This record gives sequence, C-alpha cells and structure tokens, in this order.
Amino acid sequence: MQQLEEALARLGFDPGPVDGNYDQKTSLAVERMYQKAGWDAFGPTREQRAAIATLERDWSDAARSRLAAETARDTAVKAVAAARAIAEQNIRQATIDSALRFGTGRQLADARTGKSLLVQTERARGTYSAAMADADIKTQMADRALVVLDPRQTEMTKAAAEAKLRVARSAQRKVRVEAELAIENATREASLANERIKAAEGAVKAASLEGERSVRAAQEQQTLAEFDVKVATERYERLDRELAAARAKLGVQVPADEVVFIPSLPIRVHEVTASVAGNATGPVMSVTDNELSIDSQLAIEAAPLVKPGMKVAVDEQALGIKANGIVETVANTPGTRGVDGYHFYLGVKVESTPVALAGFSVRLAIPIETTKGPVIAVPTSALSLAADGTSRVLVDRSGRQEYVTVQPGLSTGGYVEVSASDERLAPGQMVVVGYKTAEPTAMK
Repeated sequence: MQQLEEALARLGFDPGPVDGNYDQKTSLAVERMYQKAGWDAFGPTREQRAAIATLERDWSDAARSRLAAETARDTAVKAVAAARAIAEQNIRQATIDSALRFGTGRQLADARTGKSLLVQTERARGTYSAAMADADIKTQMADRALVVLDPRQTEMTKAAAEAKLRVARSAQRKVRVEAELAIENATREASLANERIKAAEGAVKAASLEGERSVRAAQEQQTLAEFDVKVATERYERLDRELAAARAKLGVQVPADEVVFIPSLPIRVHEVTASVAGNATGPVMSVTDNELSIDSQLAIEAAPLVKPGMKVAVDEQALGIKANGIVETVANTPGTRGVDGYHFYLGVKVESTPVALAGFSVRLAIPIETTKGPVIAVPTSALSLAADGTSRVLVDRSGRQEYVTVQPGLSTGGYVEVSASDERLAPGQMVVVGYKTAEPTAMK
C-alpha cells in the first residue's frame, strides 16, 4: 500500500498521508489516475455490495440482540433484588405471626420445657381450693363437736351440724376432682402449644427456604442474562469490525493484476513482451536492479561458518579494485544453483564500486572473528557432512571408531573450531583425517 501511495504521489495524484492505509483519499487518487488515462475506474462489484448489505443486516440484528440482552440482564438484576426483598418480608411476617400467636420468648421457652403458666396457675388454684376445703371441714367438725357435747342442743341441731360436715367433705372431694381436671386440661393445652410452636417455626423455616430458592433462581437467570450479553456483544463487535473493513474496501479499487509491487527501488525495465489488448501468456516484463551480485561457492567444511549478513571484502587483482559486499544467500544443501555436489552456493551483494565489475572474476574474503578463548579444534580434513546435513568428525577410541556430531565454528590455518553438545569430544582425542591405502605385496 505504501508503494502505491508513493507512486500516486509521484504521478501527481494526491493520496493523502503516505501511511500504508487505503482510505478515501487514496481511493479518489486511484479514480483520478484511471480517468486521466481514459479508463473507467473499478468500483464496487455486485458481490461486494451484496456482502455489505448482508453485513449491515447482520450488524443491525446483532445490535438489537445486544440491546435485548442488556435489557434482560437489567431486568434479571432487579428480579434478584425483588426476590431478596420478598424473602426477607416473608420471613419477618412468619416471625411476627409466631410471636402474636404464642407470646414472648419467655412464654415460648416455658411451653417448650413444659413449664406452662396455665398449668402452674391451675395447680396453685387447686392447692388453694383444697386448703380451703380442708379448713372448712375442720371448722364443721369443730362446730359439730361443740353441738354434740352441749346437752342443751336439740337433736335437730345435731343433725344440722352433721349435715354441714358431710357437705364440707363433699365440697372437698369436688375441689380435688375439679383441680385435677383443670391441671390435666392445662397440661394438654401446653402440649398442644408446643406442637403449634413447632408448626410456627416450620413456617418460618419454610419461608426462609422458599426465599433462598427464589433468590437462587433469580441469580441463575441473571447469570444466563449476563452470558447472553457477552455473546451478543462479541457478535456485535465482530460484525462491526467486519462491516468497517468491508466499507473501507467498497470504494474504487486497484485490480491485483494491474499493479506490480517491487521489493526495493529503483529498478530498470529490461524487456516488455506484452502488448496492449493482447493476451498475457508467460512473462510480460523483465526488470533488473542496479545492484551488482556475485555468484560463488563454499567448500563443504567452510559453508557452516558463513551466515547471511556477514561482511565480504571484494578484490579484483588485475585492475587493483577493492570493494565491500554482504553475504546475501548461503544455500542449505550442496549442489544447488549451478555448483557441484561438494560445494554450497554463495551469493554476495556488492556495494558501489569505482568501475563496473560485471563479467569479471573477483576474489572474496569473509573476515571471521576470534574465538576469544580456548576451544577444541580439529584439522579441516577431519570434518565431514552427514546425510542429514549435520557436521561430524570420526573419533578413534582405542581402536574403535565413532562418529560424533559437532557444530563447526571459526577456522584458520587448516583447523576448524568444533563443539559437541553431548560432551563426547575432548582435547587430546584422535580424529580420522583420511585413509591410507595399503601397498600391494610383492609376488614371490
């Protein structure tokens, strides 16, 4: 995009800020470019307009769904608060009903322990009535004794005194029976009161459990509503991004087959093989840049030491020209890009030179840094390449030979730095550098 904006600006069509974004100003600049060339600009296609309409419809549905989900969530939040308030009210009402029916907490405690005030009252009343009846009998007995001992009293008087004593004794039996019945009734009432208390407490507990169930159900609905809001919001935001991206691409467009993007500039058009209104078959244009490249090769043992980006000294001895370059490419396997199977391809990009070096053979030198400390080194001829491309050395262990995979490092003077990750290579060990063919034995 930035190349397109830069090209439009060079051609005199203002694309706005050169920021790599295809915005409305860039679209207008492309449209003016087509108009100046006498061509119709490529506007939105029918498929793109249909896709925009579909996205707009989906976006509108998503917006309504999100609004509905948010409304349901707010309603669920209020429902939770209402469920809590109703539960608290029902518990308070059940508690008040229990208190009104059975009195204070002291009375409830008395009923639970069987110490009913009514029972105690009836017992006290029975005791009092029994004492009064006993006192009355004693009085009648004293009166009768006085009458019997007094010779002046008539038989009628004696009979009346005897009758009064019998009435007093009957009254005593009546008082006792009535007291026992009153105490029994009071005890029965206290027992029923205890059962009523249990029923009232059960009502309070039931109100509490029902309130908890209602609150829990409302909270579950709130959780579901919040999940619906999350899903609806994610869908809305995704469609909003897709719609914005689609609208950004809805203006005048540049077909991909009408624009050539070059990694770096400047370049020179070498040949154009296509013609206006002709069919494009095969290459239609070839270009070259103005940078000089050198094709070279590396020996197998030296290839692992060279990496892209390393500096290269270029030397042409015949002309006495020196230049600098940078390693651009090192092949991953030997025998590619025109080199034999014992070498790796090396590509070097040359910086500016005082004279043209195209077609000349030059010498390349790649400076290597020091190891900055003691390292294990083996003769370069001891290093070989395995089938999988890794480097290895053949170590002699008391007559038994074993390949050890190594990582090559710096090299100089016929030796190369090596390191083994499994520590199977140590200073002083013998490595194989070649094979000596036995001389033929003379015929006797």
